[in-house]
Amino acid sequence: MDGIEGASNPMMEEMQANGTGAVDESPLTSTSTRKNRPIVSGEPLDIEAYAGLYTGRTKIKRLMFIANHCDNPGMQLESLRMAYDEIKKGENTHLYREVVQKIDGRLGPNYAMDAAWCSTIERKAEQRKEKLESELNAYRTNLIKESIRMGYNDFGDFYYAHGALGDAFKSYVRTRDYCTTSKHIIQMCLNAILVSIEMVQFSNVTSYVSKAEQTPEALDPPTVAKLCCAAGLAHLEAKKYKLAARKFLEVGPELGNSYSEVIAPQDVATYGGLCALASFDRTELKNKVIDNINFRDFLELVPEVRELINDFYSSHYASCLEYLGNLKSNLMLDIHLYDHVETLYDQIRNKALIQYTLPFVSVDMRMMADAFKTSVVGLEKELEALITDNQIQARIDSHNKILYARHADQRNATFQRVLQTGNEFDQEVRAMLLRSSLLKYDYNLRASRKH
Repeated sequence: MDGIEGASNPMMEEMQANGTGAVDESPLTSTSTRKNRPIVSGEPLDIEAYAGLYTGRTKIKRLMFIANHCDNPGMQLESLRMAYDEIKKGENTHLYREVVQKIDGRLGPNYAMDAAWCSTIERKAEQRKEKLESELNAYRTNLIKESIRMGYNDFGDFYYAHGALGDAFKSYVRTRDYCTTSKHIIQMCLNAILVSIEMVQFSNVTSYVSKAEQTPEALDPPTVAKLCCAAGLAHLEAKKYKLAARKFLEVGPELGNSYSEVIAPQDVATYGGLCALASFDRTELKNKVIDNINFRDFLELVPEVRELINDFYSSHYASCLEYLGNLKSNLMLDIHLYDHVETLYDQIRNKALIQYTLPFVSVDMRMMADAFKTSVVGLEKELEALITDNQIQARIDSHNKILYARHADQRNATFQRVLQTGNEFDQEVRAMLLRSSLLKYDYNLRASRKH
């Protein structure tokens, strides 16, 4: 904002209030639609719609996570009620007892401990286990590899259904010695990945994603999409946000709802979008996110994330930060994103602050504070931290509340680049002349004859 403090142009003031620098408009939104577009309010999470995106164990675990981390008693009870109903469709008595204990009689007699149901399920489980053991022993005796593989798979499914994740993982991995086709190996890897995600052992996830990708036969698109999602979750857990973003951006539309036991398409948009905002520069954001046709389909499922990405790229930081603020309470209830929300938000905000200051020689910190919905004192502390960390090349006039950029000597920098290019060219020409001389005098051939 070169000379912002003296500006009186109304259009310029509107641009500054939104944090707009001299940047391109996003191709996904036009100026007219942005002006008339309302900010989506931070509505409470629709638990029923959210839970409907998932199936199996992850649906139950996500509902229980919401119950454990939500401050709203009504949402807590609704989550526990839905988790109770979902568990009774399966055979996991351990999770059932855990949910009943959390409900603690608050949902009435229909959601109390059903001891008879637990006894029936556990009795059937013992009978089923004995049957599987006898079948597997028979297969081992006959040395039929395919039958042994299926026997271990059945054991893995059995243990997984009953919540014995460690035993399920061991059973799935044991099928590896009896796999005879690439399809069998991929199935083993996907099973191991599923259980590893449930056990929060993401080092195993990375390992089995690599094994699946190394199979000799080409993978079908839905499998590729599933592996990208699993790798993205592993990188997210390791706080490698740039790698996570790249993996989520590689997910193809073939994913659909086929991986609902792990992740929903809406999660791909949210995780990928936020990780990209926190770690990509403007060029990458444009080329890999905004212009990515496949990822655009995912973003359509979560309009808030789509709009905040467009606002960030167009430097409309006020509305971008407002979207982030509205999304935060719901993101804090996400089982995979919970531990990363604060870090991602800090990185996105810091990038916005840096990007805001780049085009200008001087910035009025009062107007900048308005754009970022903060106080001048708070903004000054944020800028001090970024300057100290060498992320912003500037100095602060604390008395007049103006940020002055320290632009490099462009003339000197240009001369240095020219000299460097000249030196590189000189080295390349000398290397070519030397090589031509060696070839001319047949030096290498004579040297090889001596040996």
